[in-house]
Amino acid sequence: MNGRDAAVCALLDSGVKIVTGVPGYPITELMEALGGKIRYEWSVNEKVALEVALGSSVCGERSAVITKHVGMNILADPLVTSSTHTIGAGIVIFAGDDPGVEKSQNEQDSRYYGLIAEVPVFDPSTPQALYMSVGEAFKLSEKVSTPAIVRLTDRLLRSEGHVKRKNRPDHMPPPIDKKIWHLTMLGKHQRFHGTVFPEMCRSAEKSQLNAYKKMGMYGIISSGFPSSLVESVIHGSFSHLSLCTVNPLPQNMIDRFLNDHERVLVVEETEPVIERQLPEKVLGKLTGHMPYGTVEAADIKKAIENIERETAAQQVMPQTIRERGERPICEDCPYLPLYRAVKELNVPVAGDMGCSIRASAPPLSLLDAAFSLGSAIGTACGFSRKGIAIIGDFGLAHSGVAGLINAVHNKHEVVVIVLQNEIAAMTGGQQVPDLTRLVSSYIKDTVMIDPQADIDIKSLLEEKLGKRGVSVVLAQARCPRY
Repeated sequence: MNGRDAAVCALLDSGVKIVTGVPGYPITELMEALGGKIRYEWSVNEKVALEVALGSSVCGERSAVITKHVGMNILADPLVTSSTHTIGAGIVIFAGDDPGVEKSQNEQDSRYYGLIAEVPVFDPSTPQALYMSVGEAFKLSEKVSTPAIVRLTDRLLRSEGHVKRKNRPDHMPPPIDKKIWHLTMLGKHQRFHGTVFPEMCRSAEKSQLNAYKKMGMYGIISSGFPSSLVESVIHGSFSHLSLCTVNPLPQNMIDRFLNDHERVLVVEETEPVIERQLPEKVLGKLTGHMPYGTVEAADIKKAIENIERETAAQQVMPQTIRERGERPICEDCPYLPLYRAVKELNVPVAGDMGCSIRASAPPLSLLDAAFSLGSAIGTACGFSRKGIAIIGDFGLAHSGVAGLINAVHNKHEVVVIVLQNEIAAMTGGQQVPDLTRLVSSYIKDTVMIDPQADIDIKSLLEEKLGKRGVSVVLAQARCPRY
């Protein structure tokens, strides 16, 4: 089976009661593959998704959260606190990374959240390793009373291999132990570093998911999907330490591997997370032997050819839209008349991470900035003159509503255009909450328009820009794709 189905089987065989998440590449299909097998729900944002899972954990029910890598930024608040707060039943967070930035606004490495939150992180390389990682993550989560992270990538989810399933354990997950409240906040941290983190380290050292193969004086340390690429390249000619438990690292095993070899290459996606924690003698991204981002078999071969050198130069040419191929806004998009009207106004425009992001490219070149999902309103409030925030209805529900409240509270000058198409069009057409009554009851100057109707949108927006305070335009239309 492929990695996606292996993850679904692991959730079923682990006795998970609820799965929450937010759609996005590369994890949307994983959530939808659950079908009617497990209760699941798309949450308005990742913070809420983890909070629901935490509530399930408190009552002794296993849960999981599915998010793409940027969603880890949103759920970081409850995640970081949960490790010392303690939980009940196990929680596994599936973090879908996007090496190569295929369908994301950045390229970041979710393994860093293991270091920040001090929680276990698994980085499996094959469908079988993914299946086993999920089971071990739930057990460890309950043993140390913290959530655990399992990192995914698109190539891992689509890779195929034999998967041996285990019978569902006859196991009653524990509810939260309220004795933790006998400790102060300082006491909770002292407990964590005195007993919990050392237990994580012991578990990493004992994990059967890490594989040590010794073949000669040169070695490679790898993690995640690139581990399978390493195996396809070396053909038994190099020693190979394939790591699945990457936070905390099995330091004793790594030290033994380093001492047994003259030179060691580190192969990992996307950032040098493992490499930065090892002695300077290792080779990898920091020495120029391996590229940042996506790792291919050819990159590993090239690094091996240069393994005798202390440094190796990487020829990096920043990718252009022309080289990659344009991804223009759809020709039948109902919001095109609105975009063209905004373009004629000559005011600063903040965008969001929905479909409107495609209006940033030529020929519209509409947006000045678009930082993250839900950020348009807050960004526009910082403009030196009254400008426009373009946000989708999912972005508004996700986190943009906080920017709207802040705009009113602090008396900012901004025109907010909500693209109200009732779905998250960029991630597959999932339904989103209808905030019409909430917005219209909170913002007095709220109007609803059909952007395809015979109206003068430019004049309407000029009128709103000429007013004081916050104005909202709810642009209601349906995406032809859904």
